[in-house]
Amino acid sequence: MTAPGRRAAVLGSPIAHSLSPVLHRAAYAELGLRDWTYDRFEVDETSLPGFFDTLGTEWAGLSLTMPLKRAVIPLLDSVSETAASVEAVNTVVLTPDGRRTGDNTDIPGMVAALREHGIDKVESAAIIGAGATASSALAALARICSGEVTVYVRSEARATEMRQWAERLDVAVRIAAWDDVEQALHAPLVVSTTPAGVTDALAGAVPERPAALFDVLYDPWPTVLAARWSAYGGAVVSGLDLLVHQAVLQVEQMTGRSPAPLVAMRKAGSDALGVQS
Repeated sequence: MTAPGRRAAVLGSPIAHSLSPVLHRAAYAELGLRDWTYDRFEVDETSLPGFFDTLGTEWAGLSLTMPLKRAVIPLLDSVSETAASVEAVNTVVLTPDGRRTGDNTDIPGMVAALREHGIDKVESAAIIGAGATASSALAALARICSGEVTVYVRSEARATEMRQWAERLDVAVRIAAWDDVEQALHAPLVVSTTPAGVTDALAGAVPERPAALFDVLYDPWPTVLAARWSAYGGAVVSGLDLLVHQAVLQVEQMTGRSPAPLVAMRKAGSDALGVQS
């Protein structure tokens, strides 16, 4: 009797737009893992425990997107220090003996994406926005930023959250009002964590010699801000860079194969989006 193939998937809601299947399947093809499959499932917080109950020994891992990154934690046997630092899990490794281990590859994925573009250390940085991605961005900056991180927020509630994350991550943070967000564009590294369209109006304020921009969006790409930044000669790191680097780490953890094929995964993602890799 033939042994069942290994399975992995991405969970979230909404999930139809996810590029994770494209990236992981490209990795499996490159690594010769012909009996591995990677799917997507529409799962929210309410249905997550029931989904976990259906998982058999053929399952190797799960990728998690919103709104499951925090909701999954009580269902796990252990959580990495990285994931615990931001209370967010985007990767679950499943072993045949039933153990469920949670990790966060977004944070090291951000660091790897920046380093690929030659950004190893910065003296200061700015984060635009204070949503779910901002805490991971702050954790990534804790590894490469030697000085203050200025966070531009819309509300006092968000400001309070970012101060709490900063204290937990031991990062020097200054909270700035959204009305002053154009000042962010003069930082040595700008990390934009906002939804599509929010930063479009900032394009006209890009300085003549911008430094580096990390825009976590990947569709549509380029964003209006990223296009203007590139036109002025600034370094731009895209959301696809982040997506690929975090997926590389997921593939390595789930399959036990290293290194994962970064180039093939990026090409697959670029082809799916219809952008140049």
